[in-house]
Amino acid sequence: MAQRNTWQRERVREALADASGFVSAQSLHATLRDENTGIGLATVYRALADMASAGDADSLQSPEGESLYRACTSPGHHHHLICRGCGRTVEIAATDVEQWAHATAAAHGFTQAEHVVDIFGLCPDCTDRAADAQDSR
Repeated sequence: MAQRNTWQRERVREALADASGFVSAQSLHATLRDENTGIGLATVYRALADMASAGDADSLQSPEGESLYRACTSPGHHHHLICRGCGRTVEIAATDVEQWAHATAAAHGFTQAEHVVDIFGLCPDCTDRAADAQDSR
């Protein structure tokens, strides 16, 4: 059953497009609440889940297990490098990962294999800031 494109869903879509990097549903809801939109948290969760399943939003789990979302800029299956410091995200092609995932699944008799790979680390700017902070001690 297709979801209606209500003004609330459209506002969630716009807020996600305006966000920098990946954001949680709670964070996006706080932004919408601060704008006095009257959009509830459950609506934000549903809209984000629908956008992710339709391919209009990227979804990943943070190292802490929280679901994070951002407006999708690349069509199709892709992977991310995500900075734990500032949230900067780089979309990457990962041909070796794709080949490994399919070969590993096939070696165990699995078909129609799917996978999720996101790499968390520190971007160059956050690495420099961390090094500067360490040097100033």
